[in-house]
Amino acid sequence: MPIRPVRMGLLAGEAPEVAPQLLNKVLVVGACRVRIVEVEAYTADDPASHSFRGPTPRNEVMFGRAGRLYVYFTYGMHHCANVVTGRPGDGQAVLLRAGVPLAGVELMAARRHVDGRPPVELTNGPGKLCQALALDRSWDGVVLGRGDAALVDDGVPPPSAPVVTTRVGIRVGVERRWRWAVGGEPYVSRGRPAGGDAR
Repeated sequence: MPIRPVRMGLLAGEAPEVAPQLLNKVLVVGACRVRIVEVEAYTADDPASHSFRGPTPRNEVMFGRAGRLYVYFTYGMHHCANVVTGRPGDGQAVLLRAGVPLAGVELMAARRHVDGRPPVELTNGPGKLCQALALDRSWDGVVLGRGDAALVDDGVPPPSAPVVTTRVGIRVGVERRWRWAVGGEPYVSRGRPAGGDAR
């Protein structure tokens, strides 16, 4: 099956509907490619979301058109990358939590300084994923499919029964089961087990 860009029509949907559909899609950044295996959804009515209190200079990209990267800096040390979803003004995004390296592995390993460690250490968490792909705030607002970043479909479908759990590393909105992962995938982050709780 030929590789094709992910349809903007898909990304314009509600984040909790879009998120599981992004599993097994491929994020391309320069010479590097990763298959997305873990995601979380965030919406403007969600107290855990950056958009909950309305637009700010930090989160304004979340309120723009779907199909852009929203990249933020957290804990004074990590960047996290999201795909903006929904309609303009909605304030929605899907956090990309983990991916399986497909191309550019040596470059990602050099960026992550993980020589000699298990390969899963490359991209099994949102901060690790951004470091491996060299995604920082300079990528905030970049339109996927233009320039060096793209979100593509290479024919691998989303899992029919992904793992579904509550989200990781938040203190509010903890009851929402808005985290999806590919079951049994070792590259899924350590915040929740990747083997069960699928429904």
